[in-house]
Amino acid sequence: MKRILLIYTGGTIGMIQKNNSLSPFDFDDLKNVVPEIKDCGSDVQHISLENPIDSSNMNIKNWNNLSSCIYNHYDQYDGFVILHGSDTMAYTASMLSFMFKNVNKAIILTGSQLPIGIKRSDAKENLITSIEIASSGIIKEVSVYFEYQLFRGNRVVKVNADNFDAFKSPNCPILAQAGVKIKYQKQYLSTGSNKKLKLFPKISNDVAILKTFPSINKIFVKSVLNSSKGIILESFGSGNATTEKWFLEELESAINKGKIIINVSQCLSGSVRQGDYQTSLILKKIGVISGGDMTTEAALTKLMHLLGQNYSNDKIKKEITFNLRGEITI
Repeated sequence: MKRILLIYTGGTIGMIQKNNSLSPFDFDDLKNVVPEIKDCGSDVQHISLENPIDSSNMNIKNWNNLSSCIYNHYDQYDGFVILHGSDTMAYTASMLSFMFKNVNKAIILTGSQLPIGIKRSDAKENLITSIEIASSGIIKEVSVYFEYQLFRGNRVVKVNADNFDAFKSPNCPILAQAGVKIKYQKQYLSTGSNKKLKLFPKISNDVAILKTFPSINKIFVKSVLNSSKGIILESFGSGNATTEKWFLEELESAINKGKIIINVSQCLSGSVRQGDYQTSLILKKIGVISGGDMTTEAALTKLMHLLGQNYSNDKIKKEITFNLRGEITI
């Protein structure tokens, strides 16, 4: 029998109706609301992180607590299912993918749009299927399961606050589709690693996001560039930005001072292709790094991870363009 560890971090999925109000569940409550857990064919154990949070409050400390929990229990379980709020799930999934190297088991994040104790909730299906997938032995990476689809964890974005299909993976095929049967797209799955699991706990939050927009002003740009060591530049289309002289001079000056700037697209789908247009060719010339088809969430957490290792700027710039955990198409 497979052993699965269910880890509760907080969020909507963990709310149970009690005395006409919603309150966080305990595991006995959960088994009563979802009796299928007892009959799913796996030994499902539960642990709750200290002081469960709304996912909007997710931070480095929480990521370290969560990754340590997985790391410390890794050899005792065949898979992990993390119950997490949907708002920052894409960030946590991306960060965990970079914090762990040599993953050989399923680490699945799931949640819901409605609490598990509410009628019509999507929580029950998301939870049961996540446990089934984690027990299969087929998935060997960090992933997200939501509304009948399994996604690579560092490829998802939350696209809908109202509907059950809250997540999309714009630039990477889904890993599995749950219907009458669960259909795995094995050609896209990670093959895992037989090497010892490695945890990278050091993370830097010395990062910022600079989103371009028409008539962007110099004071705003300077304040963002001066605020952090690493900056995600959210550009237009395939990596384009204004060619105003002051804007390019500010970026170049920041790079010359040791700042690392990664160019990702504001578009939901597609890739940054610096050089396709004159407006992006100049960015390439001054040292802005192309983020390819990485999501903002993946680019940001990847940069946080790399900065945390105290690598040289040259090494960070190379690693950004490498495919470390399936987060970028090379």
